Amino acid sequence: MNNTEDGFTLLESLFVLSVFLIIASVSAILLKAQFVSLEKQQFISQLKADLLYGQQYAMSHQILITVHILPEENYYYLREGHNKGFLIERDIPEAITIREGTMKLFFQYHPNGNINRFGSFIIIVDKVRYRMTFLIGKGRFYVAKE
Repeated sequence: MNNTEDGFTLLESLFVLSVFLIIASVSAILLKAQFVSLEKQQFISQLKADLLYGQQYAMSHQILITVHILPEENYYYLREGHNKGFLIERDIPEAITIREGTMKLFFQYHPNGNINRFGSFIIIVDKVRYRMTFLIGKGRFYVAKE
């Protein structure tokens, strides 16, 4: 009778399991840092897309669109006029700060696509300052890193 069985000992199995858990936890930590970085970069792109959508919506439906950024409550919204429902409502990530510059954080797109105010406000992402500037005229805007 042969007493040799093919298999792994408990010690070998625990060693392989511990190596696997170490590799998995290190990769999870690295992915979380990349996710946070991506979330911050995506915020500015999403804000620009939402503002362009609001402007296009105002022109195509011939209505007034209100944009209100509420940094103290960490969200912003676009709505039709003053008292109608929300067109867009989005959260602002905790790591992002928005401050007034030469422009208030409340403005409107008119049915012709023009904006009722012009100026700029500041977006701070990981100690990097961006200035979102709205130009006089057709409601055009751009974002510049400072």
